[in-house]
Formats: sequence, structure tokens, C-alpha cells
Amino acid sequence: MVREDRPNILIVYTDQHRYDCLGCCGNPDLRTPHIDRLAAEGVRFSNACTAYPVCTPARYSLISGVPAHRHGGFNNHSTPRPGLRFFPELLAEAGYRTAAVGKMHYTPTYLDVGFQDMLLAEQDGLGRWDDDYHRHLRSLGLVDLLDLEDQREEYRREAPPQYWETFGARESDLPEKHHSTTWIADRAVEVLEDWDRGGNLLMAGFIKPHHPFDPPAPWSRMYDPGKLTLLPGWTEQQPETDAANNPGYFSNASLDEKALRVAMAGYYATISQIDYHVGQMLEVLEQRDALENTMVIFTADHGEYLGFHHMLLKGGYLYDPLIRVPLLVRWPGGKHPGTVDERLTGCTDLAPTILRAAGIQPPKEMAGLNLAEAGPGPELICAERLAGRRPDGTVGCQVMVRSHKLKLIRTEPRENSLFFDLERDPLELENLFGQPEFSDEIRRFEAAADRWLGPEPDLTIHLDDRAETITTPNIPAFDDGHREDIAGYFRRAAEKR
Repeated sequence: MVREDRPNILIVYTDQHRYDCLGCCGNPDLRTPHIDRLAAEGVRFSNACTAYPVCTPARYSLISGVPAHRHGGFNNHSTPRPGLRFFPELLAEAGYRTAAVGKMHYTPTYLDVGFQDMLLAEQDGLGRWDDDYHRHLRSLGLVDLLDLEDQREEYRREAPPQYWETFGARESDLPEKHHSTTWIADRAVEVLEDWDRGGNLLMAGFIKPHHPFDPPAPWSRMYDPGKLTLLPGWTEQQPETDAANNPGYFSNASLDEKALRVAMAGYYATISQIDYHVGQMLEVLEQRDALENTMVIFTADHGEYLGFHHMLLKGGYLYDPLIRVPLLVRWPGGKHPGTVDERLTGCTDLAPTILRAAGIQPPKEMAGLNLAEAGPGPELICAERLAGRRPDGTVGCQVMVRSHKLKLIRTEPRENSLFFDLERDPLELENLFGQPEFSDEIRRFEAAADRWLGPEPDLTIHLDDRAETITTPNIPAFDDGHREDIAGYFRRAAEKR
């Protein structure tokens, strides 16, 4: 049995959340009082980075504590390689009660990584047809058509002109109480209300602020697009280097300031809606006298351009708005209130930090920092994304190596790499790769990339649709026809609209 004095752990995990899109991170317009409270009562890590700027790979890195070239989940339809350990699994073995609510984005949908209970609300891929949330919508005769148009190619091909003109930023077609954010938050509160003393883990994963930027009423009216401050990095045109590398999920070339402002208003509203529910979670913990024994973590899987270099959403090079993410930790007992930790930190630091907070020694593979301990931190931090081709035709890997002052984005082919002096050029507009005065630093950063990847990195995508899942009554059987059945319901409901 777990000791009752072991801390509870609450992880609030958002999706596609740009690092400066919180009030406590300096955003002049966003209203996030409850998340800001976490920063005021804990530590804000101002240089936190994802390991991979795509949903599923980043999520596997969070739970395993290793980068994608170690876990093998390089895209949104992948499975971690066998033999890995996950922090929820290790907590469960130590007697923790473990639960996941919301978006996890695993394959298979209810993949067993140590959560004893999973109530899921997925968005992309087959998880939409497996999860609890879309069964809930079906039971009420509802359909999330705006989300279907944005996420499912068979619907996106048929999307009306308004979808393209607004870059998917419209008021939700669902009432607030059945919007994914509210459904996820309500399930999270139900789990928290069942906590008894210590030794509990809840990971609450929100779909938002991931596109489409479709807040429900009344949140949709919270921000006036015309009064918003454009974020650092907006350019009037997309730089040629980026246009060739990332034309966009929508057309980045056709993005203008008016459309960007509408997108920002929707994006901000979805964050403020999440913030409200973070407040509800904290209130439940306070009412149960559990907050002071709870480690609360707020972070995201990856970032969002939101106008940076005239781009929206993600893709392309490993620029800071994609790589950097918000990371706040409120330690049990409210230790180190209002601290800003400027160390370079990564999502792979969270698994070993969580385990040590629970009194569990992490496996050696989880080699990241213990964020509870003071120290200088690493000089360099790395991230990756499969991209490009090597001269021999095999898949290449784009690797970011970043210090506080300099940054290399190594590409395939190598001659297209980027190097930036972040002190002089924080918006990553002046490529210094190949400049003689930086040749020594570029070689040093390239050597760091090679050491991080290892001599023969395995860049093959691992996929096992029949990997072991948890076994609870809410999980449908793999081959019982439920996917075809629920997909048919949503098609028929959409056609009636």
C-alpha cells in the first residue's frame, strides 16, 4: 500500500499551447487568473521545451522520460517500443491510484501505460471512434461538426467556405456544457472528489487550445480581435525559407492580420475556458484539504505559431513558438512561491521529477533533471522531428540544439540548416549557418546533436495497434464493429446539418 503521506499528483496538460500565452508568462491580453495562481504559489520554468513538436511523440516522451528516437513514437499513429517504463506504471506499482481523463492520444487508444482508469476525449485519428466523449455526444444526439471538418479529411474536403476564410476559428456548434473542455474538466473534478489523502495521480489532458479555435458561447465573446496585441514574431509576409518548408494546414500565404486576430481571439478564449476549470479543480482540492499535499503541474505537449513568421498552427522548422511550452509546478506545501526558474528544461524532466517526489527511484533511462532540486541545469537542450531525406534516401531527422543564447536547427540535407544568435535575433529571422565567425559554435552544436541521437539512431516508426490496453468496462473491443457504427452515426448526423 502507498503511504498516505506521499503526495498527490495532478497534471493539467494542454495541447498546442504557445509558451507566452498565459497571463503569468507576460501576455498582455490573456486572462488566466487560476493558472497564474499556480505560478504565484509555485515555480514557473521560463525555458521549458518539448522533445518533439507533435502531439503523440511529445506525450510518449512525457510519460517515458526519453526522446522520440528512444521510444519510437514519431507520429500521431504510433506506439512506444516494448521494454520502456512509464511514470504512471511505476506509481501504480508503488500503490498509487492512477487515472487519466481527456486527451491522451495513444495507439491503441486505451494503451496500458499504468493508468488504472481512463475516461478519454480524443480528437485525431481512430481514438475519436473509441473514446468516451464521442459516445457521450452520440447519446445526446449531438455532433461536433466544426471539429470533424477540421480534423477528419473526409469532412475537411467538404468544409464550407467560411471554414477556410476563418482558418477554422468560429464559435463552437456545441453548448458549453457538452464542449470537450467542459466534459474533460467535469470528469477530472469527479476523480478529484474521490481522492482520499495521499497517493493519487490524475492526468487531465485538454484538447484545447489545439485547432479548430472554436470556443463555445459565452467564451467565444470574451476577446475582441481588434484590441489584441500581436505576439512577437508576426511578419507581414512569410519568409521564403519557411514558405518552401511549411505552406500550412491552411494557406499561410493567405493569412492576414484580420484573420490572425480572429484566430487569436478564439485561441485565447479556449485557454481562458481551461483556466476557469483549473480554478474548479483547485477549489475541490482545497475543500478536501488536499491541495497542500498535491503536486500540481501545468504544461503542454508543444507550441503554436499564432502568427510567428506569418504562420499558423505548427509544422516546418523547430522554432521557439513550437518548441517552448508553458511549465508551472506548484510543489506540495507551496514551496518556492513566485519563483521563476530560467534553466533549460524539457518534458523528459517531468517523469523523473514526479517519481522522486513520490519517493520512487527512476529507472536509469529517465536521465532528466529533478526539477525540485536547485542547480545550474544543462548548457544545451535538444529536440527533434522526422523531416527531410538523407543522401542515401533514408528518412532524416531535424534536430534542434539550443542554449540560452544560440540555436542550431540541423536539417536534412545539412546545407539547409539554420543557426541563430538568439540574443541579437530572438525572432529567428537571420540565418547565420555557414557564417565563418560562428563556425566553431556550429561545429560544437552539431557534435552535441550527434551525441544526443547516438551513433545509429533508430528512426523507424513503431506501431502496434493491438498493444496491451487497460481492461475496464468503458473500453470497447478492438474488432466489435464499434468504430464503423459510431463513424456512421456522425456521418448521418452531419448530413442532417
